[in-house]
Amino acid sequence: MWQNYYSVTSIEEALDLLAERGDHARIVAGATDLILELERGQRSGVDTLIDITRIPGLDRITAHGDSIRLGPLVTHNHLVGHPAIVERALPLAQASWSVGAPQIRNRGTVAGNVITASPANDTITPLWALGATVTLTSKQGERTLDFPTFYQGVRRTTMQPDEMLTAITFPTLARSERGIFLKLGLRHAQAISVVNAAVILGFDGDQITHARITLGSVAPTILRAPVVEQYLEGQTLSDDVIREAARLAAAAPTPIDDIRGTAGYRIEMCRVLVARALRALRDGTERADWPDDPAMLWGAQQGQVQQALPDGVRHEIDAGDTIVTTVNGQTYTRTGGINKTLLRFLREDIGLVGTKEGCAEGECGACTVFLDGVAVMACLVPAPRAHGAEIVTVEGLAQDGVLHPIQQAFVETGAVQCGYCTPGFLMSGAKLLEEHPHPTRDQIEQSITGNLCRCTGYYKIVEAFEKAVRNAG
Repeated sequence: MWQNYYSVTSIEEALDLLAERGDHARIVAGATDLILELERGQRSGVDTLIDITRIPGLDRITAHGDSIRLGPLVTHNHLVGHPAIVERALPLAQASWSVGAPQIRNRGTVAGNVITASPANDTITPLWALGATVTLTSKQGERTLDFPTFYQGVRRTTMQPDEMLTAITFPTLARSERGIFLKLGLRHAQAISVVNAAVILGFDGDQITHARITLGSVAPTILRAPVVEQYLEGQTLSDDVIREAARLAAAAPTPIDDIRGTAGYRIEMCRVLVARALRALRDGTERADWPDDPAMLWGAQQGQVQQALPDGVRHEIDAGDTIVTTVNGQTYTRTGGINKTLLRFLREDIGLVGTKEGCAEGECGACTVFLDGVAVMACLVPAPRAHGAEIVTVEGLAQDGVLHPIQQAFVETGAVQCGYCTPGFLMSGAKLLEEHPHPTRDQIEQSITGNLCRCTGYYKIVEAFEKAVRNAG
């Protein structure tokens, strides 16, 4: 893992450290990919993490005329919950909603998704179709690149070791344009794309004036489909035109075979997704599946950075540095433990073992906790992020000996089976009830997409959620 962890209070401080540490340093925002890469030995030589999550203002989404700018701390849930993104950049909102689960979307940033440069990363496909650019900043200045220039291959970009991504900018959809993002995964949530597609069309009445089509997870980088785009110009979306455009889309990529799908399957699914997208845009149903008031699990402050640390904090493993944090209302000071995850810090250093380690890679949700009011998976949070933070674990749900309504409901309905996954479900349920005191069935199901149970088939768990609403009055 890492040896040094610096929590900075300004971009300038982060750039100074990048210039000093070079290839040995990485910026930490969500860290949902980086922690796993470090644990698996995929980032050899990286010993320093530079945490920018306490810098106010970097999580802003700002509109400038007909373009939108995303700061480097904008999360996927920020996009899902932002009216201008949903209204004026629907494909990007849809892609963000398809990422992971609430706990992942609360930590994972769009900038991190872009930088990781996997062709299966969902937000890259619509951003490419929208004509997005990235702004890279170093001590030497700024440069702005379009996506075809920025991406060099699978997990390869032109970003230099001393650079930080400080903005993503893209034009919004014009009034004459409509767009959609579709994704095929192997399950409904927490799924990596087998194939994804973004389709944006300009219309003059029923006639297409221009088209932009991008395909993800079918090539080393996101693939544009110019032959299909040119074919669609001047056409109306009859069934025959849609059929031919989909056929041309399937002829564009030469995808790989991997564990998620064969090349032949991917080719066929390109045809299917493009046809579905074109039919939805023709019929005006591109927003039909967009969730109404979705469950976010992000607290009253909606995941926004509220207060910076008064000074930058340096945690260096050789210095015996301490982490001072508040867990369930009690302050803890612990020396060491800086080069582990928050999950292991809570269990090993603080002794609160209610938070479980199931998968240790953000798949099961058993380690869900509240970090500064936001539901996150503790296995994907570096332990030093706890310094100066307020954390709630499952041990903190009951107050003065009285069970939380979700806990009481789990007892009454028999929703606890082996019990291993239960702490994560309880935390998701508590945050859902805080956010939506009377949730719909859809909101209940959305809130637990990041929580896996191997025993019950979820029927009793959902029943417990519904009973908790009645228990809470």
